[in-house]
Amino acid sequence: MQSLIGTGVALVTPFKKDFSVDVEALKRIVNYQIDNGIDYMVVLGTTGEPATLKKEEKELVIKTIIETNNGRLPLVLGVGGNNTAEVVEELKTRDFTGFTAVLSVSPYYNKPTQEGIYQHFKAIAEASPLPVILYNVPGRTASNVLPSTVIRLANDFKNVVAIKEAAGDIVQAMKLIQGAPKGFLVISGDDMVTLPMVLAGGAGVISVIAEGFPKQFSKMVRLGLERKVDEAYELHYQIADSIDMIFEQGNPAGVKEIFKTLGLSENTVRLPLVNVNEDLASRIERFVKKTVL
Repeated sequence: MQSLIGTGVALVTPFKKDFSVDVEALKRIVNYQIDNGIDYMVVLGTTGEPATLKKEEKELVIKTIIETNNGRLPLVLGVGGNNTAEVVEELKTRDFTGFTAVLSVSPYYNKPTQEGIYQHFKAIAEASPLPVILYNVPGRTASNVLPSTVIRLANDFKNVVAIKEAAGDIVQAMKLIQGAPKGFLVISGDDMVTLPMVLAGGAGVISVIAEGFPKQFSKMVRLGLERKVDEAYELHYQIADSIDMIFEQGNPAGVKEIFKTLGLSENTVRLPLVNVNEDLASRIERFVKKTVL
């Protein structure tokens, strides 16, 4: 899966002030990624607020991104949940034309055992017509997918090709890199530890901050993959403060504030999320103007 090495971004779903999906803004954001060095895009991941989208809105987002991308970059579709049967049904019935792989989050809220997590992803692997990227994000799911479970899945199912690892634990990431079968990709899901993970043998990132600063962040990842450590860390430290800022009051409220400053979209999010406060908005605006504009 060479197309998944490098920098992927988890696309936001931009909304107008009336909370409707802003199709024109979504087109601008997609083109902004493509024009500034991103390697692939993730559609309807957590950052896209799919939990608050109606079925027809999700289809509108998918259609808009596919048409705007026009085959220029690989696309990954988020297909996950805590109802295994429902996820399997979607995998069996959805048209995946235009997509390279699916990203599937570990079941949230239910807090399954490691065996339950294994059986969930076993069902997904057996149903999916596309390669599967596992997604481990304990901060949202309330359960950690252990390296032993990931490695078991990777060895048992050829179409389980990667993991987006967002535990924020560099030791756990290194255990994955060390123990996974050859060709299995360990992808950072945590922007702040992306460079250390890449230098340890990781394959890149599925990022939020790279969506706001695609040129800088994708260059950092490329330098890391090329083992140009000092140059890569110089970029990391240029961007690091913004990573803290965009997650300070929730994702994607922070990155949408970047897009507002860049003139790409409104900063609107849907409840239960709310906009960042004025203080954080001012700090993000100053950082963007200093870094990009």
